[in-house]
Amino acid sequence: MISVQQRLALGFALLGSALVLPVVAAAQPPAFLIQWGTPGSGNGEFNGAFGVATDLIGDVYVTDPNNNRVQKFTDQGAYLIQWGTPGSGNGQFNGAYGVATDAAGNVYIADPNNSRIQKFTGAGTYLTQWGSPGTGQGQFAGPFAVATNAAGDVYVTDNRNHRIQKFSGDGTYLTQWGSFGSGDGQFNAPVGVATDAAGDVYVADGNNHRIQKFSGSGTYITQWGSLGSGDGQFGTPYGVATDLAGDVYISDISSNRIQKFTGTGAYLTQWGSFGVGEGQFSSPYCLGTDAHGNVYVADYSNSRVQKFGPLPTSTRATSWGQLKSLYR
Repeated sequence: MISVQQRLALGFALLGSALVLPVVAAAQPPAFLIQWGTPGSGNGEFNGAFGVATDLIGDVYVTDPNNNRVQKFTDQGAYLIQWGTPGSGNGQFNGAYGVATDAAGNVYIADPNNSRIQKFTGAGTYLTQWGSPGTGQGQFAGPFAVATNAAGDVYVTDNRNHRIQKFSGDGTYLTQWGSFGSGDGQFNAPVGVATDAAGDVYVADGNNHRIQKFSGSGTYITQWGSLGSGDGQFGTPYGVATDLAGDVYISDISSNRIQKFTGTGAYLTQWGSFGVGEGQFSSPYCLGTDAHGNVYVADYSNSRVQKFGPLPTSTRATSWGQLKSLYR
């Protein structure tokens, strides 16, 4: 997911969030643009693409947990580099899950089975790590996802401890919130997390089938969602990402779709169904956005990344076949 620092550094202004419209106009889903990845362990292949995030220049980082590595690509899917091997040493992984970047180009990886977060440069050089198994401050029981804010702070979903923990960029513990339950501010296995330009935090509360929104310090603001397959409902909400307009994208792995909402939870649009075709998914765990309005989806069981977004201005009048040829 694109970090808030990236939005600020690129000079985009926050759209006003104080106005809540009684009726939200229907939105068109983004167009399928390109995809990359096939099953395997070679360069550009995946054994289950899981987490995805972009950096300031638009490069894309994808976690490949069953290959215990991170791969980096251009925004057109060209392979650049990779790092990681199985293990518990510095720069090794026991299942690399969530990924986030900051304005300095650093990359944070949730390494859940090692109960830690690891921090790297954008070139994959190991910088630091924090975390250990447990329930105390700075300890984890399944750190599944990670997000950053404008100050360089890091939010981690601590899945089996049913809480969110907040750290500085060097891993210093700052605060936490959450407990097991279904009330406001409680969680039943939180998974995805994202921030917006105002510093608010969105959490996919997986087994409660909802999204909860908090201030950057953990104050409960609002929530939306319920169990189901209708508009605004979720089977298993997992990935969360925000865009420059303050809208929120949620991946629903049970329904194999992406839903888009305003920052206050009003339903806007959706796309996706089960399958292997363009715009179809098989367990889309995580997703990320970039500064150009594109959405990248880690299509886990199809071992690929799909990119969606506005059609380029120069190609809007072309046929679908012509358009696809421009991206191949």
